[in-house]
Amino acid sequence: MKKIRILSFLLVLTLLFTACGGNNQTKETTPPATEEAKTETTATTETPAGDVKTDIVISTAVDFITMDPLDTNDTLSGGLQRTMMEGLYGFDHEMNFVPLLAESYESNDNATEFIFKLREGVKFSDGTDFNADAAIINLNRMADQNQGLKRNSLFKIIATNEKVDDYTIKITLSEPFGAFVNTMAHPAALFISPKALEEHGNEVSQNPVGTGRYTFDSWTPGEKLTINANPDYWGGAPEFTSITFRPVVENGTRISMLQSGDADFIFPVPTEHIAALENNPDITVTTIPSIITRWVTMNTAKEPFNDVRVRQALNYALDKNAYAQVVYNGYADEAVSLIGPNVQFHKAQTPYTYDVEKAKALLAEAGYPNGFEISLWSNNNTANIKATQFIKQQLEAIGVTVNVQNMEIGTLDQEVTGYPVGTPGDQVGVEMYVIGWSPSTGDADWGLRPLAATESFPPVSYNISYYSNPEFDAAIQYALQTAVPAEREEAYDRAQKIVWEDAPSIFLTVDQTSFASRNNIEGIVTLPDGSLDVSQGRIVK
Repeated sequence: MKKIRILSFLLVLTLLFTACGGNNQTKETTPPATEEAKTETTATTETPAGDVKTDIVISTAVDFITMDPLDTNDTLSGGLQRTMMEGLYGFDHEMNFVPLLAESYESNDNATEFIFKLREGVKFSDGTDFNADAAIINLNRMADQNQGLKRNSLFKIIATNEKVDDYTIKITLSEPFGAFVNTMAHPAALFISPKALEEHGNEVSQNPVGTGRYTFDSWTPGEKLTINANPDYWGGAPEFTSITFRPVVENGTRISMLQSGDADFIFPVPTEHIAALENNPDITVTTIPSIITRWVTMNTAKEPFNDVRVRQALNYALDKNAYAQVVYNGYADEAVSLIGPNVQFHKAQTPYTYDVEKAKALLAEAGYPNGFEISLWSNNNTANIKATQFIKQQLEAIGVTVNVQNMEIGTLDQEVTGYPVGTPGDQVGVEMYVIGWSPSTGDADWGLRPLAATESFPPVSYNISYYSNPEFDAAIQYALQTAVPAEREEAYDRAQKIVWEDAPSIFLTVDQTSFASRNNIEGIVTLPDGSLDVSQGRIVK
């Protein structure tokens, strides 16, 4: 066994533009706050004279979908779960790799065996001890592919989990995987109390119990979710007594809540409101580069998208710079890969330039000289409504008629992923779908495999294009089986080139995340993957 020091890897943050990042275009829901909700919010945030406020309100652009980490596809839900639950490893505000429930690890030379030394003296918030037994129960649940949960495939590579002693575990993989510890920092690898798992089974999504700084209080979908401080947290109790999250899909309403004090923190900040908020002396606006990419999936199992010429034509038909201006007020970069430039092993590809005539020629060559009619789905937040209308107008120039459907996120998620495992792509409803994705491991694997591997068709993962290419799959599998960085880089280079040329999606932009807070709140941030981190949140007294 070779001792591996815990290395922190800092993702290079070099994007120079800002955008509505995170989950706001990926999974959103809920109508604008009603007058009743606003009244309740105001009552929650009022503080008696002389008292220091410790209960805060955070307004998000989307609602949460589930509190089961292993069944979570959206970044927002995963970020909130991190407030209540922890895994062996995690990330700090700059996506540095940090230990949580593990203190250290060792691996063998070919990265098939990992021994984790666990943190002692930690309890779940229901009083259950965290130890090797609790870890093994969670790891077995992750690795069990019969669970049918959305993130099980992330842990398919786990062969066995063994207890070495009360605070040491050994994980053996079925094949080498050099980025395995990155995977254990993914929010899907958060640990749940064995007692809660026994009592609730997969209904634990409504009853989460972890070892985190906060504990679950209540959740009314579409209205609010509240967490309370965990006074017994092993790292010390947090400053906020409680945090109430209020999803508000309408941008103007969310901004008004921050300005009036009905919300203490909001994210994302709509790009059209950034300048106005920056001029407000009571509010601080922050923007950071992200690893969130945006694109439009095309169902390659259905006509006309089963023809690569059609897919390439639509890539040429969209002006990505104009898209960034219209949808994000210029706060976005054109995507040059399926993964963002700050993801490990990113490789820039030759962009699809804006060329209407080339797009028309490709459509004619494919047998569609007069275009075709297609449906385009997205969630119903402000940015996605802009995005779908822009796409509709652009594609009309090449004869493509687009029927836009902006749906509530719960409905949309069910329409996209609510099919039995193994359902062929030509038997599902989705044709085109506006989506955003961030690989929460910081590694190319989780930016490519869930989105384009044959094994990742919904509901297993998020290959909504139903794209299947054996050469791409082989490149991904090779990258998974080697721990040599140069070999992994070569394999991921090959995979990115293949999927870019096959164009199962219309590649759009890369975000920055933006958030804003009242000046008496510090330390709450969004990470480059678009998830929310309240762990260092504090009151300015």
